[in-house]
Amino acid sequence: MSNIGLIIEEKAADIGNFLVGRLLPFREKRAVGPFVFIDHMGPSELKDYQNLDVPPHPHIGLSTLTYLLEGSIFHRDSIGSALEIKPGAVNWMTAGKGVVHSERTPEYLRHTDKRLHGFQIWVGLPKHLEQSEPTFHHIEADEIPVWEEDGIQYKLIAGEAFGRTSPVPVHSKLFFIEIKTKDAKKISIGKDLYGEAAMYVLDGTVTTEGNSYGSKQLMIAKDTKLCEFDMSENGTVYLFGGEPFDEERFIFWNFVNSDKELIDQAKVNWNDQNHDAFPLVPGDENEYVPLPKAILNRK
Repeated sequence: MSNIGLIIEEKAADIGNFLVGRLLPFREKRAVGPFVFIDHMGPSELKDYQNLDVPPHPHIGLSTLTYLLEGSIFHRDSIGSALEIKPGAVNWMTAGKGVVHSERTPEYLRHTDKRLHGFQIWVGLPKHLEQSEPTFHHIEADEIPVWEEDGIQYKLIAGEAFGRTSPVPVHSKLFFIEIKTKDAKKISIGKDLYGEAAMYVLDGTVTTEGNSYGSKQLMIAKDTKLCEFDMSENGTVYLFGGEPFDEERFIFWNFVNSDKELIDQAKVNWNDQNHDAFPLVPGDENEYVPLPKAILNRK
């Protein structure tokens, strides 16, 4: 019996200057462990007149994880954080009861050609933390655990696995792992995983149970403990998952929560620009992303 429960093809959407491939949520699978939303950004070539500009927008009930492979993004938020994220580093922002942030091309790159490639991920919060105070943490690339075994390079971007723990301050039991190979290799890591698991093929080919899967495919395992596959030469895959929550998580626009009433209140607060609930972003106070009217009236 196959261990592949679901195969999801990445579908790219053009949102201006670059492509974003939505991996989660999917109609047949709304979450994998605590992961509720995964976007694959790019890779995109931006000309000297093209820039990433995502004005201030809100979140509740989740943590966001930004991980870049190429390029740079300048992050500002309503907590007062203001810094640049570069490839290999991790931005981990926990919204709790409410946070606002913007993402833009850094000023020094705005008039040059550039590339942008990476992942933006939402992780649901345990129920008791959904109304917590917002926090922000930046973890530099050289702080992330990286090791090699039998010619296979592993990186534990977030969470815990393989007897190691990433310094990213996650709030539940999860893992987000990068695996790279120069030569074709067999990977057998089911004993090191737990909960639910999914694998995204970025480069190369993955073969399991006699079937091969190429890049831009997401595979969700039926049984995490049976996670075994062959990677082609010059392959890169990402594994993510962990222990799922007991309660369902609802997603409306940028809001995630186990309580629909809190989501409805967040819609009203953002639509009314209630700065007690959603403070302004220092240094980026003049713009914001309006709440889509269809979202305001959606229950």
